[in-house]
Amino acid sequence: MILTSTANPQIKAIRKLRERKERQQTGLYFIEGLRIVTEAVQQSAPIETLIVAPALLTSSLARDLLAEAAQRGLSILEVSEAVFASLSQKEGPQGLAAVLHQQYQPLHSIHPQPGQTWVVLDSVQDPGNLGTILRTHDAVGGSGVILLDQCTDAYDPTAVRASMGALFSQQLVRARLDEFQAWQQAQNLAVIGTSDKAKDNYHGFAYPDPLLLLMGSERQGLQPEHLRLCQAVVRIPMQGRSDSLNLAVATALVLYEAYHQRSAS
Repeated sequence: MILTSTANPQIKAIRKLRERKERQQTGLYFIEGLRIVTEAVQQSAPIETLIVAPALLTSSLARDLLAEAAQRGLSILEVSEAVFASLSQKEGPQGLAAVLHQQYQPLHSIHPQPGQTWVVLDSVQDPGNLGTILRTHDAVGGSGVILLDQCTDAYDPTAVRASMGALFSQQLVRARLDEFQAWQQAQNLAVIGTSDKAKDNYHGFAYPDPLLLLMGSERQGLQPEHLRLCQAVVRIPMQGRSDSLNLAVATALVLYEAYHQRSAS
């Protein structure tokens, strides 16, 4: 049976997942598009419901994916083209979406090991930046991202799109600053921060192993209370008129420098 009413209670509940409050209350989030839904299925992400608009499915890959999902016993909800359009936030929707359970890990369960990299973010506000950092961290083989205090939601639709599926490979943790500080001290972990006032250039700095890279908010960078957690601080040199780099770009530069060092050793 194909749902045809945009006022259906289940459809209305899925639409509400655009709101952070609803995502927090339900522990669910929404994704759409062939690539990211395929990634979710292939990585055995905790899918609650697959949403399909048969009239919009034109890809044999999508049909194969649905056959695989049915074999696994995943719940599949078929909807009309109009209903899917009411859920979609994309131009040219592909007729494939999913509702998933969020997967935040408790901080006390994380024990960074040699060879691992973790990104720690303080008060990041732009979900696009967060999603891009997740994607970059996946690219360098990073383990996960720890979100401190008032960070944006990793399951915001913009963050989900920007992550390009890296959301499923990265462990996600939320913690208060005091919790993070106690955890860091208990495990004797070295934290590296960034600041335009630092003496050490990010290029060539000998990064510790495991690495915890602490990055500040887009507007203010790392504040004094965060810098006090750092065993070292590095800077990214700039020669033009711009006084700062985009947060995701700055994070990528440091991550790839650390990745290069490990690959060369």
